Amino acid sequence: MDKTVHIIGAGLAGCEAAWQLAKRGINVKLFEMKPGKFSPAHKSNNFAELVCSNSFRADDYEHNAVGLMHQEMRLFDSLIMRCADTCKVPAGGALAVDREGFSAMVTAELSKFSNIEIITGEITAFPQADDPLTIIATGPLTSPDFIEAILQKVNHNSLSFYDAIAPVVYKESIDFTKAWYQSRYDKGDKFDYINCPMSEEQYYQFVDALLSAEKMPFHDFEAPNYFDGCLPIEVMAERGRDTLLFGPMKPVGLTNPHSTEKPYAVVQLRQDNKEDTLRNIVGFQTKLKYGEQERIFRMIPGLEHAEFARLGGIHKNTFIKSPELLDEFLRLKAQPNVMFAGQISGCEGYVESADVGMLAGYYAAALVNGLTPIVPPKTTATGAMLQHLQDTTGCYQPMNINFGIFPTIRGEITVNGKFRKIKGADRKEAYCKRALADFKNWRELLNV
Repeated sequence: MDKTVHIIGAGLAGCEAAWQLAKRGINVKLFEMKPGKFSPAHKSNNFAELVCSNSFRADDYEHNAVGLMHQEMRLFDSLIMRCADTCKVPAGGALAVDREGFSAMVTAELSKFSNIEIITGEITAFPQADDPLTIIATGPLTSPDFIEAILQKVNHNSLSFYDAIAPVVYKESIDFTKAWYQSRYDKGDKFDYINCPMSEEQYYQFVDALLSAEKMPFHDFEAPNYFDGCLPIEVMAERGRDTLLFGPMKPVGLTNPHSTEKPYAVVQLRQDNKEDTLRNIVGFQTKLKYGEQERIFRMIPGLEHAEFARLGGIHKNTFIKSPELLDEFLRLKAQPNVMFAGQISGCEGYVESADVGMLAGYYAAALVNGLTPIVPPKTTATGAMLQHLQDTTGCYQPMNINFGIFPTIRGEITVNGKFRKIKGADRKEAYCKRALADFKNWRELLNV
């Protein structure tokens, strides 16, 4: 195999992949369309441009999933984490960066490598089967011409242009003194759905809150081309205060075991991962601001103390349906000399994008050297993110790293001489300890 790897896109994932390859002695051709052409959101000539927030989110690696991912990446000598730590600005417990300084440092670090050739100009053709191993890391705003090339290669149903994301809650935070398991009309398994009932008064208070809530604006390049099967919950409410009673909140076919009174409306939550630690609120995709979502959705009986693994949203975000298209090494099943990394693969967020790029860089280095890559344990943040990219459960949507996609930890701990179940902060700490131990063992297997 040609020991040169092509990388299309110099965002967070592409830059991280290039770094991981180059330091292992692999020749890299890094293709970036800037400065000749910019997406609607990009302005800087530098690589790894942060177009939204300058925050990499919480940096606590003892109790927080994204902080854990930070630490795993540091242990793997990540370029993105090296530059983020150098360019950080005060942000409490979060890791936030000087965005211009960060992008400039990433660009400078990659420019030092003699085995990285930086090629500017837009790529519009999909790689050929006899081309060198190629990592596509073009991000959520991939150019229209290259998207068309991808569409010609994959089934049109395996590429999405908008996230239509419903909020996801941790199942253990649902109050089952008010909620109950039941499928509508008792079809299928009764555990398929969790139901939260509303009285008439609660329903109309909820609708009024939706109608008056603050919404996130669309960017100029994100025209709200809704289709009726995927309307935001607040848009449905705007069509009439009773509209939701005939849509996602219809109360028919359900019996509340906690009350003899028939519910006026019902909110359903559907399983969102294999381990059934996460439940998504069915039909609740939304453009409400995050704070408004937490406030309003906790008005739902049974969700008063809900902990959210992911909040809802609708925005432009091009991504492939990785569980259908990619193998365990992020290669396109139909053409294994092509890999995908970053947000176009279906992860969500700066850190997650860079982490998948890091993994793609290691995988590509192993493959061009004729080795079989070793997949990270599912118990690690990196392995859990990879597992999400392969999870065929339900409707595939981009996901931030969260403990709900880790293999569940169950058991007891001793507190003041008494045993009690691991939960809350203790469980999060247990996830992190297990993950870091398993990540270090995996890293040693790779001789990193």
